[in-house]
Amino acid sequence: MNRRDGALDLLKWLALLSMVLDHLRYVGFSADWLYVPGRLAFPWFCLAMAANLARSGVDNARWRYPGWLLLFSAVSEIPYRLFIPAPATLNVMPTLVLGLLVARCWRTPTLEARCLAATALLLAALFSSRLMFGFFGVLLPLVMLLLFKRSLYLALLPGLVCVAANQWRVLYGAAWLGDGVALWGLVACLIAPWLGLVLLRQAGRFHPLPMRRWAYALYPAHFLLLLAVRQIVA
Repeated sequence: MNRRDGALDLLKWLALLSMVLDHLRYVGFSADWLYVPGRLAFPWFCLAMAANLARSGVDNARWRYPGWLLLFSAVSEIPYRLFIPAPATLNVMPTLVLGLLVARCWRTPTLEARCLAATALLLAALFSSRLMFGFFGVLLPLVMLLLFKRSLYLALLPGLVCVAANQWRVLYGAAWLGDGVALWGLVACLIAPWLGLVLLRQAGRFHPLPMRRWAYALYPAHFLLLLAVRQIVA
């Protein structure tokens, strides 16, 4: 991969768009169908994380990446709770922080790194109910990384992990009853890793605005923006 990969930046922008579409359901519009494209956001952010880890030279800034995620995990919690009514979990960034630690430390063949990965997995298991996407959400970046350069057919495996991370019992129950949103939500979860990998391999000619460190602020900012929109349309 190039040092500045246009396909990777495109994947990040599309993941952000998917997340915003998903959260538009809480603005006040009757748009439950937005749940379906919203299922793409988390696996695509995990895939972008795996792509960053797979690039050469990433270990030169070992703690900078999780450090920024941890900082904006704290910054984002208040806007998240202001916008999402009675959330059952923390915002998504703590899940990404633990997932990043597991994936990064797994590929580092030292006892210290493996112990840190095991600790992150233990925390994910103990506090799964408080983490958005739970224990399987923490596993997803590692699964993405392990299959990053392999056949696209194997993308079904992270797709199954993605289904497990997305409250599959609720989705499966609703899909069994014939709910269209749930059925398409399951499909979106299953194919999201495959679609993301196809995009990374085929969209290299695109060169969108690079997502640099300032992009972390878009996560709390979009909550505040959508909260303002909800106040206007209410």
